[in-house]
Amino acid sequence: MSSRFYDVVVLGTRIGALASAALLARRDFRVLVLGHGALPATYRFDGLPLRRRAFAHLAAPTPAWRRVVAELAQSQAFKRRLRPLDPMLQLLDGRRRLELAPDPVLFARELERELSDARGAIEELYARLARLNAQIDDVFEQDAVWPPGTFWERRETGRLRDALPLLADPRARRGESLTVDADYRAAFELPAQFASHARLDPLDDAALLPLARLHGAWTRGVAELPGDEDELSAFLMERIRAHGGDVRPQEWCEAILHKRGKVAGVIVEGDTEITGASFVIGDRPLVKLLDVVRDLEDARIDEVTSPPVAARRFAVSVVVRTALVPQALARHSFLRPARADGVDVHLHRATFPQSAALGPTGTEPALAALSAELWVAEALLPEGVAPPQGSTGRDMRARELLLATLRDHFPYFDRHALVIDSPHDGAPLIDLRHGDTVLVGRAATRGGGGHLEAEGAEPIYDGVANGYAGLALEPIRSPIEHLLQVSPSVLPALGQEGELIAAWGAARIVTRSDRQKEKMRREMWSKIEI
Repeated sequence: MSSRFYDVVVLGTRIGALASAALLARRDFRVLVLGHGALPATYRFDGLPLRRRAFAHLAAPTPAWRRVVAELAQSQAFKRRLRPLDPMLQLLDGRRRLELAPDPVLFARELERELSDARGAIEELYARLARLNAQIDDVFEQDAVWPPGTFWERRETGRLRDALPLLADPRARRGESLTVDADYRAAFELPAQFASHARLDPLDDAALLPLARLHGAWTRGVAELPGDEDELSAFLMERIRAHGGDVRPQEWCEAILHKRGKVAGVIVEGDTEITGASFVIGDRPLVKLLDVVRDLEDARIDEVTSPPVAARRFAVSVVVRTALVPQALARHSFLRPARADGVDVHLHRATFPQSAALGPTGTEPALAALSAELWVAEALLPEGVAPPQGSTGRDMRARELLLATLRDHFPYFDRHALVIDSPHDGAPLIDLRHGDTVLVGRAATRGGGGHLEAEGAEPIYDGVANGYAGLALEPIRSPIEHLLQVSPSVLPALGQEGELIAAWGAARIVTRSDRQKEKMRREMWSKIEI
């Protein structure tokens, strides 16, 4: 028997994995978090920060996140970290620049300036979205397992599912749609598409709820977190440690062990001794999670297949001189291409934590020295367009698709771009700091957390419309008892909120396995924030 034992071992550092670990540590479970190969959002070249992906903390106003920080007694502390965005987002399509401001008066003026003929219809759309999202909030505030697994979960979650607007009665839903003016459609659909982990077809009734929910996430007073995803991960890791959890972001799980079809423990890479565990929670799809399980001989395992992938989230980091940046450019912009074969781009102006070392605005010293800032541009490229994981070479076609859209909107882009790189194509980094174009091998990024080969771009899943309530794709439970997953493939249609709802479901399953801790949790609610 192992001398080391944890109630729960969590594999991965996505928001869902860390949230479930923090909740369980708060509930007095012994928790071990292993990074299991998860890569931080930021890597570096010659001291300059680059990002693997764009980030917006869209989960901040959701019931799932509010419940997490409330149980951790961190609502006010976390709120102080946030900075409201104004404007919340911009749409740049060549013909117009449309800003979505949090102030209703300013937004009404913007509509009058750009879309005066459609102003009434757009204001009516937002009134309806407010009602829909309030109803959805009421449903997702309930503690339930989405998607359900057991008989009682199906009854409980089924009642909540029937209370969801646009899903309550499929017969009534048929033919129902959110009326969006044609000139405003891109501003409505693009932010939701980029916020989702699933392909959302606006013509499909099953996409109505995710579109309404995710567009609402962008327009209900979105705020930025200085430091972006790295700051959020650090916050959750700190809370896990504060409640006695063990966090090892650099370590791998070599194997998951089971006995009679039930989790028995894990082997941490480099260890010769087994680490005992009652539960294992991973933030990867079931197939990848089961690949780590040792000695599988269950026919049910053969039935688990990889979820279908429709596209990949391809990102490019660009260090640009601040002279290029228009004063009115928002933190998050959605750019339409000028050509029919171009790609839509989500452009994020990255932020960094405020500190004495970085100054009051949180400017990275390496960027400040160049009078520059970091842009992270991402596009949803069809599966097969982006180079596959592990590739190496000089294939920059996917990268050039994104850069072409940036050039459409910023005519002096090439004059002010200093460093261009993508971790997803395996191609060399482009260094323009000294006037000449220098292709730098990927080995130059290894010291800063980069890789020699192409890193896998995040998948956008397909087939969600046929899943539970048109939101789910994979179950939380796996064929191995007490092996759970909270990856984006569980509730991909809801983006970050889906990961947090899955995290709540996993934490509930673990908590209810221990009656003593379940009773403790019920009593604990009188001692924490409500």
